[in-house]
Amino acid sequence: MTKADIVDEIAKATGLTKIETKAVVDGVFSSIISAIAAGKRIELRGFGVFKHKSRKPRLARNPKTGEVVPLGKRFCSNF
Repeated sequence: MTKADIVDEIAKATGLTKIETKAVVDGVFSSIISAIAAGKRIELRGFGVFKHKSRKPRLARNPKTGEVVPLGKRFCSNF
């Protein structure tokens, strides 16, 4: 499902225009993104938890060549 599909579904359910609905959906997503970037944890009960997590540096292996590749500290968002 894409963001456009979400906008369509919400617009049909609420009676709002697609432009109004897109503004609301964009606002929600940008709020979640900025909160995660600030290191906050987002909990939407009944849906999920979003948080920013750092991973330690480690050695990885290129599966094609078998060469050992060092990976630095990485950040990922857990959903």
